Amino acid sequence: MSLNKKTFVLRITEDMFKKLSKWADDDFRSVNGQIEMILDKALKDAGRKAVQKEQVSSKNSKLLK
Repeated sequence: MSLNKKTFVLRITEDMFKKLSKWADDDFRSVNGQIEMILDKALKDAGRKAVQKEQVSSKNSKLLK
């Protein structure tokens, strides 16, 4: 990820924040880090962000097992 990060306000319900917070805690991340991870995965899954080469080869090797 880029070191230059854009700051913005995100308005979500208290319930959604609690669920994100629990998920983040389970993954040993901050809520902000969890949201970044979710958005990064969504961009990759939608074909809007290139997947790094090492991640592709790792996924391919898992498929071959």
